[in-house]
Amino acid sequence: MSESIRSFLAIDINAELLEKIKYVEDEFKKIDANIKYVNMKNMHLTLKFFGNIDLNMVDEISSKIKEVLGKYKPFDIYIKGSGAFPNAKRIKVIWIGLEENQTLIKLQEDLDNEFNKLGFDLEKNYKSHLTIGRMKNAKNKDLIQEKLKEFKDYNIGNMTVSKIALKKSTLTPQGPIYEDIEVFEL
Repeated sequence: MSESIRSFLAIDINAELLEKIKYVEDEFKKIDANIKYVNMKNMHLTLKFFGNIDLNMVDEISSKIKEVLGKYKPFDIYIKGSGAFPNAKRIKVIWIGLEENQTLIKLQEDLDNEFNKLGFDLEKNYKSHLTIGRMKNAKNKDLIQEKLKEFKDYNIGNMTVSKIALKKSTLTPQGPIYEDIEVFEL
């Protein structure tokens, strides 16, 4: 039986933008709420979550990524605003958003279509975002909702996307550990 790994495809966030994202996260942390926050070193924009895959699929996935990226060149994304999934009334995930970007949307769709040929489900209602925390219960939800309003239009900044990374995720009691399997240049 082949070994399997938990994996996803992501865009890493530039260090200078992480400082501003950390500021937002720290503002939420001032509220006494039961939220598990994402470690800044793990901050990323997910393009595709594969879940557990057989190690022998890595080459096929890499091949599809290279095929799609051959049609793209580096592009800018603009990170701004905050929100919650599924919505501000029922908060499960607190996120930082991205201004709508047609190149990013098309890239995600093109990759998703190629991964679908390998047997992966297509993403439903993909929304580019950076998860900053997961809310475990409704403790002080009203204060979190106020903070979401406060940062609704907060500008983080822009960055150039010039590479994406296929990552391995190892779950530990201290939180996930992410390792690059392969990095792909645009």
